[in-house]
Amino acid sequence: MRCPLHVRTLLGAALGAGLGGLSFLLWGGPAEAAALGGFVEYFARPAGQIFLRLLFMLVVPLLFSSLALGVAGLGDLKSLGRVGLKTLGYTVLVSSAAVLLGVFLVDLVRPGDGISPELRARLLAGASERTAGLASATAPRTGLDLFVQIVPDNPLRAAVNGDYLAVMFFALLFGVGLTLTKSEASRRLEGTIEGLYEVAMRLIHVVLGFAPIGVFALLFTLTVELGYEVLGQLARYVGVVVFALAFHQFVVFSLMVKFLGGRSPIWFFRGIQQAMITAFSTSSSNATLPTALEVAEERLKLPPHVSRFVLTIGSTANQNGTALFEGVTVLFLAQVYGVELSLANQVLVVLICVLGGIGTAGVPAGSIPVVAMILGMVHVPPEGIGLILGVDRFLDMCRTTLNVTGDLVAAVVVSRGEEKHSTV
Repeated sequence: MRCPLHVRTLLGAALGAGLGGLSFLLWGGPAEAAALGGFVEYFARPAGQIFLRLLFMLVVPLLFSSLALGVAGLGDLKSLGRVGLKTLGYTVLVSSAAVLLGVFLVDLVRPGDGISPELRARLLAGASERTAGLASATAPRTGLDLFVQIVPDNPLRAAVNGDYLAVMFFALLFGVGLTLTKSEASRRLEGTIEGLYEVAMRLIHVVLGFAPIGVFALLFTLTVELGYEVLGQLARYVGVVVFALAFHQFVVFSLMVKFLGGRSPIWFFRGIQQAMITAFSTSSSNATLPTALEVAEERLKLPPHVSRFVLTIGSTANQNGTALFEGVTVLFLAQVYGVELSLANQVLVVLICVLGGIGTAGVPAGSIPVVAMILGMVHVPPEGIGLILGVDRFLDMCRTTLNVTGDLVAAVVVSRGEEKHSTV
């Protein structure tokens, strides 16, 4: 029986961290041992860079296709009217709250701090050379620049230059155009974009098939140069992510159900237990969609025309847990590398994470390319993503549970006052 990918990735992470830390203890790092330095220089570091480059290679087609299709999936904005606007408003509101919660906790706890000056110097030494070419986008200098640069004068040039925020804006606008244009040609174009999305996702799965090797190489390189000290920060990071997800799941969502949905949070969580279990076990919002639809109609007794629309769109476009995770991860790695993010850059991170929650695929590890992209935009070495890939499977299970719960909360909130419009 073939070992599951997440198990192999975890083993690769453990092996890379273990061998790298042991080599550091025995020989003092690659600078002190020629053979070890050669292994890092000619195998470990190039293998990790290739893995990251493969992820970056797929960022533009994945972001464009998933965001455009997510918006186009809203259907006829005029005919959907109230339900569509309520769903969109809820998605933006709750995703923003999730990211802000994560950013607040990271700034409060600062899990990436506590690294000695010597370790941080080693961490930053050569980082720009090791990650050269992985991301070339520059963050805006001021808040005004952010709103100016978000509108591309040339979307192709924005993609070439790695200006992913502008690419996301163009994709959102393109999705609106697809929604408003009712013609046979536009539907064929939408089908073509859907094909692009499917191809990009297939390639993501192929690339992630090499994750055990890529994670091994990234973590071996980091620990052989840094020792075990950096792994303590990783444990604190996991604690912050899990606490933030749990707080949002049981506190924020309970308030939403109570005050916006007019229902009992206890009734709600009792009714969605099966969907939560399925989400946790599959790590996929898309795979959980059939169970979520059944729970919404059979257990929560929501109007079918509302629950089907909200849950179908939400499985891709309402990823609260993913948005929270991306924000926490970017700020954590910035702290680890000693990169102080200005207020404008933190606003940029929040905005991209909210958009990422709309455009991230509802499949296992779908947020990894987005995280790698954001790291490059705020000048944090993308190779740092190797620190979190070893624990990403568990965190993916947790954030997917939050994503699916958020979709069901959205269905409850949007359904309030809509029962009289039910046609089923």
